Order: sequence, then C-alpha cells, then structure tokens
Amino acid sequence: MESLRLFGRIAVAGVVVVVLMVALLLVRSLVSERAQFRDQAVARVAASRAGEQLLTGPLRVIPWTEQQLRVDEQGVQRMRTVHGHELQMPQLLQVDGRLLPEQRRVGMFKVPVYTWRGKLAARFAAFEPAGVPGRVYGKPYLVMGIADVRGLVGTPVLQLDGRRVLLQAGTQGLHDSIGGVHVPLLPDDAGRLPASALQLELVLDGTRSLALLPVADDNRVQLASSWPHPSFGGAFAPARREVGEGGFSASWAVSSLASKAQDQLQQAIAQGQGMHGEQIQVSLVDPVDVYTQALRAAKYGVLFIVLTFVGFGIYDLVKGLNLHPLQYLLVGLALVMFFLLLLSLSEQLPFVLAYLVASAACIALQAWYLSGVLRSWPRALGFAAMLTALYAALYGLLVSEQNALLLGSLLLFAVLAAVMGLTRRLDWRQLGRSHE
Repeated sequence: MESLRLFGRIAVAGVVVVVLMVALLLVRSLVSERAQFRDQAVARVAASRAGEQLLTGPLRVIPWTEQQLRVDEQGVQRMRTVHGHELQMPQLLQVDGRLLPEQRRVGMFKVPVYTWRGKLAARFAAFEPAGVPGRVYGKPYLVMGIADVRGLVGTPVLQLDGRRVLLQAGTQGLHDSIGGVHVPLLPDDAGRLPASALQLELVLDGTRSLALLPVADDNRVQLASSWPHPSFGGAFAPARREVGEGGFSASWAVSSLASKAQDQLQQAIAQGQGMHGEQIQVSLVDPVDVYTQALRAAKYGVLFIVLTFVGFGIYDLVKGLNLHPLQYLLVGLALVMFFLLLLSLSEQLPFVLAYLVASAACIALQAWYLSGVLRSWPRALGFAAMLTALYAALYGLLVSEQNALLLGSLLLFAVLAAVMGLTRRLDWRQLGRSHE
C-alpha cells in the first residue's frame, strides 16, 4: 500500500509535468509566430526599398536563332525555330566597395539595410561565336545582372574601353534568369567581339545581404563596412577578413577552377531559371537574434522544469512535507512564465538585460511563494539559490552554442550524481510508511 501511494504521487507529478510541457509548447509556438512577424517586417522594408541583392556579371551575350528538324508526338518531322544565347564570361573581374549600413524600424522590429558604393572592373578576351550551320546570330550586348534594380541610386557610370556609354534598362533575352541593365555592343565585320575592358561605378541599396556571382575566370572581391557583425555566407569563405567594433573588411580570390558558377549560370539561362548557384555573400546580421535565443531557451525548458521538480520532489519526500499537486503546478507555471517574460522583454531590451530581469522576477516570485509553502524563509531562500544556479547554467548553454551539448551533458550528470548521493542511504519503504 505504501509503495502504491508513493507511486501515485510520482504519477500525479508526471501529469503536472505533461501539463507544463504543453504550456512550453505554446510558448515556443509564440516565439515562432513573433519571428514570422519579424520576417514580415523585413519583407515590408524590401518591398518599399530593395531586397537582398545579387550581382551577376558583367557578361557579353550574343543571341542566336536556329532552325532545327524535330519529331513531334505523332512522329512527324517538323522544322522548329530554337532560340539561345552565346555567353562570354570575363577573364578578370575586380569588385571593390563599401557598404554604408543603417537600420529601418518597422514597429518594434529593426531591419538592417545598406547602401553599397561599388566599383567593378572587368576584362574580356576576343570572342568569336561558334560556327554552327544554320545558326543566325543577332546583335550582341553587355549585361550587368542586378537582383533588384529598384536599388539603383542615380545612373551608374560605365566606361567601355575608355569611353563612357549609357546603360539601358533590362537584360534583353535574359530577363527570365537575370534582372539588371544592358548596353549594346558592336562586333567587327566578321561578327567577332574584340578584346575589351570596362569600369562600372554604381550606388546600390539593399536589405540585409549583398552577394556576387563569381562568373569570371579570376574573381577578386573586396568589401568593407562599418557594420561590426557580418555573416560571411555563400560557397566561399573570405581569403582575408578583419572584424572589429569599428566594422569589417574582407577579400575573396576565387578562380573558375574552384567554382561551378559559370556552368550553373549557363544552365540557368538555357532553362530560363533564376540563378541560385555558388555565390560570394556577406550579410548584416543582428549579433543576438532574440527569437533564436528565446527559442533555444524554450527548448531547454523541459530540462529546466524536470531538474527543478527533481529537487523540489526530493526535498518534499525527505522533509515529509506532503505538498499538494497544485503547489507543484504553480511552481512549474512560474518556471514557464520565465520564458514568456524573456521573449517579451527581449523585444524591448538587450537580451542579457532581459534575461536578468526575467530570471530575477521569477526567482523572487518563487522565493516568496515557497516561504509559505515550505513554512520557512531559509528553506525558500535555499530553493531560490538552486533556481539561481539553474538560470545561470541555462544562460551558459545559450551563449555557448558550440559547447551546448557538452555543458548540458555535464549538468545532467552532476544533477544525477547529486540526487544519487542524497538518496543512496534513503529507505524508500520506510519513507512511504512515514507519510501515512
């Protein structure tokens, strides 16, 4: 009978834990919902200004048409007109520029945006299109791909072989794959494109990230900004980078031997698809994404509640307090409330300060409540000290992302060792009889 009574108390505690798990799931759902609102704020800024930018090119393009004999579904041979493009990538592409960052506020959300003052220099070798029988070549042109042309500020300055030329809107026949601007080219009498060099200066607005497609045989990129928290994404890490409180500078050196960008671009244009291949990318990120941190904290909430209940339950059994399940539930709800407070405060305060305020409020509430439940302020303060240690451990898990698994494993091992040490001489049968 005593064992059944003890088992019943454990089962009731398990039900309470399940109820608290449901409450934690609701908090995690709320965190995800707030993160979606943040993403909508980013989309609103991108819709009114310019989105994430991707530069492709410059490229030299020669359109062509060709009559090909094809067999249709009925097996009848028919002549069909096929359209395509000959693409020439630059031998050398040099990109240099500085991102001038700022933050746009949408409600309570801050969205990082930038203005890029960039310079591009490219060199092309002489190019002769393939001599395919029946193929007719059209007028060649130069394309500079820009993901969102709304970000162009003023008129870009393009110098082609030392003379200034006027850019035109659109990318001609490449519009299905690349947005941007173009300029007509003049082939020689034999239809060849001579060797050429160009310089382009432009001012480009964007939101959060700037990326470049390394389409040249030799790509050399240098970017700098006063933003102190860059994220270097894409397929290529910088060959050199310096990041500090005053901003960052980074450079890339990418060869076509190490990149599939040229082939990926050829395939995307041939299939009329957008370009999503290997890129050089830098993003202006928030060093502490409050929603990522809050979601990670909520994921540790299960561990947090279980550890608290283990300590609370052991104390209850050893001291013979015979606490009611509702008291366990109220203690657990105060723990869940911490994660809700952390989310709401971190939207208004720096994450560290929000964590301190939320944890201090919940620890004070628990101490005040337990002083009555445990009928002793010293006992309540001892339990509050344990909670303080747990909150400190949770913060350590949050800030040590690379070592979170190791720290969590060590914490669980330490707690298990402490419980086993405290109860190794405990007579559970006698404990059940003493609570009759």
